[in-house]
Amino acid sequence: MEQLFPLLGNWVWFVAAGIFLMLELLSPGVFFIWLGIAAALTGVIDNLHDLPWQGELVVFAVLSVIAVVVGRRFYKGPAMEPKDNPHLNRRQFGYVGRSFTLAQPIVNGRGKLTIEDTVWQIEGPDMDAGTRVKVTAVNDMTLVVAAN
Repeated sequence: MEQLFPLLGNWVWFVAAGIFLMLELLSPGVFFIWLGIAAALTGVIDNLHDLPWQGELVVFAVLSVIAVVVGRRFYKGPAMEPKDNPHLNRRQFGYVGRSFTLAQPIVNGRGKLTIEDTVWQIEGPDMDAGTRVKVTAVNDMTLVVAAN
């Protein structure tokens, strides 16, 4: 190990920084960029102060931890805001509390209700077509309705 580091010279940290930055391009998330920044800073420090290889590794380890912690704190990435559309991919829950008019009757507790562009299975008491119903609950992919 001691023979390998002198052969690489002071440029090893800049090469490592480039490799980390390439890994960042190939991987999801934001992680390797912080290691690349730490490697580049280690290279700068190593060029200014001729450190032994053990010291370089310690500097890189410390700078990596600092870079990851600071980077994660300031860059949180594109956060999902559940308040914008809380029923995204769960449309049936967005209909609870809303009222609709039956186009088809509910017979034997079962029926169909067209909402926007989707035909939903509904459960509820028997009712004639044209009756206003309110969605009161969701049972799997079936809307539970009651007379409005």
